[in-house]
Amino acid sequence: MTTRTEKDSMGELQVPAAALYAAQTQRAVNNFPISGQTMPEPFIKALILAKKSAALANNELGLLTDEMSLAITQAADQLLADPQLMQHFPVDVFQTGSGTSSNMNANEVLSTLANRHSQETISPNDHINYGQSSNDIIPSTIHISAAMVLAQQLLPALKHLNCTITEKAATLTGQIKTGRTHLMDAMPVRMEQSLLSWATQIEQNIHALEGIQPSLQSLAQGGTAVGTGINAHAKFAASFNHHLSELTGLTFTPAENLFTHIGTQDIAVQLSGLLKTTAVSLMKIANDLRWMNSGPLAGLGEIELEALQPGSSIMPGKVNPVIPEATAMVAAQVMGNDTTISIAGQSGNFELNVMLPVIADNLLESLTLLASSSRLLADKAIATFTVNEDNLKQALSRNPILVTALNPIIGYLKAAEIAKQAYKQGRPVIDVALEHTELTRAELEVLLDPAKLTQGGI
Repeated sequence: MTTRTEKDSMGELQVPAAALYAAQTQRAVNNFPISGQTMPEPFIKALILAKKSAALANNELGLLTDEMSLAITQAADQLLADPQLMQHFPVDVFQTGSGTSSNMNANEVLSTLANRHSQETISPNDHINYGQSSNDIIPSTIHISAAMVLAQQLLPALKHLNCTITEKAATLTGQIKTGRTHLMDAMPVRMEQSLLSWATQIEQNIHALEGIQPSLQSLAQGGTAVGTGINAHAKFAASFNHHLSELTGLTFTPAENLFTHIGTQDIAVQLSGLLKTTAVSLMKIANDLRWMNSGPLAGLGEIELEALQPGSSIMPGKVNPVIPEATAMVAAQVMGNDTTISIAGQSGNFELNVMLPVIADNLLESLTLLASSSRLLADKAIATFTVNEDNLKQALSRNPILVTALNPIIGYLKAAEIAKQAYKQGRPVIDVALEHTELTRAELEVLLDPAKLTQGGI
């Protein structure tokens, strides 16, 4: 590989000849050969948008010439438009805790491209990074990238999932199944009741995530090194947020306390907690689907999920609930990510959190995984499953727990005796109740009607 010589404050260094970055990025590549996992693309794109907003703000404040600002914004647009250029952001996730390496990576790449469009020399530090520090731009980029993925991917996906569940529930009116508590037979429920319970879970997550958006869209930018704003124009934060809001379509604002946003990652930790809750909801829905689909002969067999692929390399004809399984694995990953983010959030030592890159990586992974799996769960599991009516009716007719409806009339102990005998003899509870109570079959049919029992009351 051919190289070129680059120089920074620590001396000269060989850099790949075709690389758009320079010495500081190369030092990070050399220093952190840890995972081979680079910063997520949504983070890099948000960082580029932040640099573009900074250039526009500094030009507005008279701190960068029109030519410099135009060259930087053109370079940013070029990076955002060409996915192939993401290869010039090679810094490992496991790098310096402030994310300085990623900040300088962006500064150097933008400088290289901007200098191709400018007669004035544009420096990575003096111009691209003007009025900024890694200590405010990286926390800001975590918020920007997470806010964009939340608004553009996860919330629309969850709303689609909620809508799909609600629409599916409307098609299941009149379908009654055996309810289960402790995985054991319980009182009957309508299928639509089960699904609408899922829908409410998703609605609750949507409302909680929407509630954190204003906090997430408040930024540390303008605090520079420690929160005091040294080397940044007094109006820089306001101008930066104005331009960023115009570029993204989201409303970004300066943090009420810049020290808090630089020294802590509490908002990211809070968001991660909400994502974990969302994962728990998806896990519950996925597992319900798996149980209802189990069998088809030796399990519950209440529904049949869409057959998507062969389920075994050795057992012909076997089909597995692959979408709920994938969703459950996503949920497990998000729960693990939340633990990482929680531990990283504790590393706010005095004026700076020093686990910013790993927070960004795990937060964005959780957001994107949940968005993708929510759509798949909606479209390839919930929207397409069919109900096995015969299995539902057969299980209901043999369910001795229906005798619960007789408690107010014959008492709990007498009802328990009837239930036990029905279990033992494998007979419908209505036949056993007819023998051991003074109620007529017509009365029992009304009292034990599964549809009536799903409505509650006496």
